[in-house]
Amino acid sequence: MAVMLALTLPPLLGASTPPEVQGTVALTFDDLPALTILPDQRYVNYLNAILLRGLKRHHFPATGFVNEGKFDEIDRPQQIAVLKAWLDAGMDVGNHTFSHESPNNLGAAGYIADIVKGEPVTTALLAAHHKKMRWFRHPYLETGTPAAVKREINDWLAAHGYRIAPVTIDADDWEFAEPYDDAIARHNEARRREIRREYLDYTEHMLAWDRAASHALFGRTIPYVMLLHTTRLNADCFEDLAAMLKRARLKPITLEEAMRDPAYRTADAYAGHDGIEWLERWSQTLKRDLPWGSYRDVPKDIADDYARVDADQR
Repeated sequence: MAVMLALTLPPLLGASTPPEVQGTVALTFDDLPALTILPDQRYVNYLNAILLRGLKRHHFPATGFVNEGKFDEIDRPQQIAVLKAWLDAGMDVGNHTFSHESPNNLGAAGYIADIVKGEPVTTALLAAHHKKMRWFRHPYLETGTPAAVKREINDWLAAHGYRIAPVTIDADDWEFAEPYDDAIARHNEARRREIRREYLDYTEHMLAWDRAASHALFGRTIPYVMLLHTTRLNADCFEDLAAMLKRARLKPITLEEAMRDPAYRTADAYAGHDGIEWLERWSQTLKRDLPWGSYRDVPKDIADDYARVDADQR
């Protein structure tokens, strides 16, 4: 019997008319079926149902990146049903490796093996929806070091029909997400609201910063690729995020559409240990400075909370 995502939700409200569009953004969600510290299938089903409802309500396309190793962390049939729900909703999905490990730890051969291990279920579900596996997103945005390791991985990806999904908007939502889960688990409503407020404030700042960085590199607003994660935080904040994109006059488009822009043909020569997003990579290629003076780190209380919660999970 097929497992279905079932959830009773309140009625939909009418979507507001968007302002004039000045730019575009492709929404991508890492760590499907979910990034959460709470191993509760109902929790995972709920947050995915809310995310998908929001995407469909606003007619936003999105691409989710799957870690098949997560399927057995809770209830395998229901975890796979989450992935099917994304495809049934018209979204695309790609490979995020099986175990969410770094090429810095696995080396080229081990990393490629982890990519292959992350294919079977996703590939089959894509085929059932008349689609193919096309997209790959590096966990932690770590693309391999030294350069020979990165090149071996990139060559393998290209030979097997993958395109790398870069990131040009990143508000470190993952760092807010675990403390948010923890606040829910502890029934700390005041802290949950404060994390949500800080997350939305930080994300709005980073949207503006990435736009300034785009102009510093290319003299224009490029079609962005925004990194988000499949979390309860983003589910609860979805309407706020949609409103934020409208205020920024950024219309969501497909990843395929965004990648047609010539900016994404800029060489990425970075081969360091850190996972950095592509505007920073391209600044090294183009030898142009980014507006670091206005860059803002994640708030200290969030970073401290994340360190505490993450340590508790080990």
